[in-house]
Amino acid sequence: MIEGSTPASWPERESVWRVLVVESDGVEAEDLAGGLRRHGHEVRCVGTGSEAIARCGDADVILLGLELPDLDGLGVCRGIRSMSDVPVIAMTGRGSELDCVLGLQAGADDYLVKPYGFRELMARMEAVMRRARAKAPTGVVVCHGPLRIDASTREVSLHGRQVEVTRKEFDLLFLLASHPDTVIPRKRLMQQVWGDSWSRRTVDTHVSSLRNKLGASGWIITVRGVGFRLGQG
Repeated sequence: MIEGSTPASWPERESVWRVLVVESDGVEAEDLAGGLRRHGHEVRCVGTGSEAIARCGDADVILLGLELPDLDGLGVCRGIRSMSDVPVIAMTGRGSELDCVLGLQAGADDYLVKPYGFRELMARMEAVMRRARAKAPTGVVVCHGPLRIDASTREVSLHGRQVEVTRKEFDLLFLLASHPDTVIPRKRLMQQVWGDSWSRRTVDTHVSSLRNKLGASGWIITVRGVGFRLGQG
């Protein structure tokens, strides 16, 4: 039984969500699903990575257990992220900083270490859903030389070629490009893009990934001790 899953311990929910629970342990999955259903949410449980990828488009939020029988959990996370911007909370018994960084780099919005309390899970779900709703303003297109960022479609192109980015990578790049002559402090990036104070490596990992995808480190300039600014490529 997940600690704190009795109704008396639940915080007030903001809305009803379609939750996809991806968990190879059937007992744990049903325990979690039961709590979520009693809380008013719609829940579907799957036990494999292939099922998770196939059904990710039907969910508002995904609770992804990383220990799966058929596919590597981080690979499943990357597969989901390549198809959808649905919020993903990775759940695992591995709690080292490296494990957390790898999970976030794979596209997870949050990382929860087992065992966890149901109240904490609900709070984290509320947080990722709030951030998912706080998208960039629609109808805004930011151009910086050959770099084009369309907030309405959340697409990035360079020299007319589309660049595939994750939701967090888009938010990070859009924020920098919206202030092209300004150094954005690391703390502001964490607050506006992630909503929480993750480790500094979270930002560095996403910056490194964006540089690779844009094909040059000069697109994002590190200002040591301060933060980052958009460059010229």
